[in-house]
Amino acid sequence: MPDTGLPPHIQAHERVVLFDGVCRLCNGWAKFLIRHDAERRFRLCSVQSQEGQAILAWFGLPTDSFETMAYIEGSQLFVRSDAVLRVLSQLSGGWRLLSGLRVLPRSLRDWCYDRIALNRYRLFGRYDSCLLPSADHQARFIDGESHS
Repeated sequence: MPDTGLPPHIQAHERVVLFDGVCRLCNGWAKFLIRHDAERRFRLCSVQSQEGQAILAWFGLPTDSFETMAYIEGSQLFVRSDAVLRVLSQLSGGWRLLSGLRVLPRSLRDWCYDRIALNRYRLFGRYDSCLLPSADHQARFIDGESHS
């Protein structure tokens, strides 16, 4: 397979949100994106899936502990508060306004992000296994889907 400079399972035009599939908060974020991304800009992929693991490895991110959400645009990786704000900036309606939080120093934004991320299981709970997307949302997920 030729080196395209792109992570595995991701096409040049795609925007992919990697999320922890057993985290209740992270699953809520995925459901929020499905609900509010009317233009279907984003695809979703759980970090526990084979595809998610391959993408994490390609970027040199840990494949056994998931302490940040990752967002990928083509070959660009965004993590922590940058990832969240980059995604919000592309949603329609009032959600886009929240991306204005980028004016805050990244160190402050990431400190706040980390407080939630590192305590998310205790605060929000976790599932015993990854939730599977419903049939009507399957096309939004990379997991288990082949790209042509």
